[in-house]
Amino acid sequence: MTTGFQHSLMEVLDGSHKYKVSKYVELLITTVVLVNCSAVILDSVPEIHAIYKDFFHELEFWSVMFFTLEYILRVWSLGARYKPEEGGAWRGRRGYIFSVFGLVDFFATMPHYLHMFFPYLDLRILRVLRLLRILKLSKYNTALQDLFQAVHSERRAFGSAAFLLLIATIVSASLMHFAEGHEQPEFFGSIPHSIYWSIITITSGYGNVEPVTHAGEIIALLTGFLGVCMAAIMTGIVASAFATQMSRKKSAYQEQLIQVLADDNISDAERDSLKRLQNQFRLTDEEVQVMVERVKADKKAAQE
Repeated sequence: MTTGFQHSLMEVLDGSHKYKVSKYVELLITTVVLVNCSAVILDSVPEIHAIYKDFFHELEFWSVMFFTLEYILRVWSLGARYKPEEGGAWRGRRGYIFSVFGLVDFFATMPHYLHMFFPYLDLRILRVLRLLRILKLSKYNTALQDLFQAVHSERRAFGSAAFLLLIATIVSASLMHFAEGHEQPEFFGSIPHSIYWSIITITSGYGNVEPVTHAGEIIALLTGFLGVCMAAIMTGIVASAFATQMSRKKSAYQEQLIQVLADDNISDAERDSLKRLQNQFRLTDEEVQVMVERVKADKKAAQE
């Protein structure tokens, strides 16, 4: 009885399509996170804090109780993920506790307890830690997960682009130091000072310091143009990674679809699995329908 409830709770908290209540649980957690982060931001305004500090304190207390309960339920329910011969309860719990999402859930409650045991901590540090709760939303936003996966899959390309950026920054800063060092020693008196200007110019297009020599103006123009080129390169890498990843997801879904339709009989478990994959890969019903028709057409052609 307990094991069945534990497994059901695990699936609900994981957002299983099998249980309709899982959508409401996700909505509830998202709402609490957004309200809590909004309260943290507003509480940093002295005028608002002076009037509503009691309300914010009460909201923080109940939010922490909510997040703590969620964390405990996740740790407990994930004990049902693996059978005893597969590693048992500790394997599922350990996998969650030390995962990225598990650490985010843990640090969502930590600021409150830190303040309880160390009341003299700087409140600004606690506010920053409390705002990290916004990262909990990444669990329910596959777009953010896709971004992280895309960046990870193209890490070599990003590394190459970062290396080019490093070279361009050092060369630009060095040239600016020799061109403007004597004219504006407070900004370009050394290459490290010039590196700061170079980074700002490459990333924003304007380094907040006007060059006074003709050579400096030319270097500033070339550095700004270089920043545009680097932004285009980075954007191209991310766009290509996203497109490749979406293609892989469609291929993975189609492979699963071929296996399910092999016997022309879709069970409830298989239908639930396909729906879960569809939600995970963010595929529309139209895209799924096109793939179903394509798989059926290929199967019919192979039989003929």
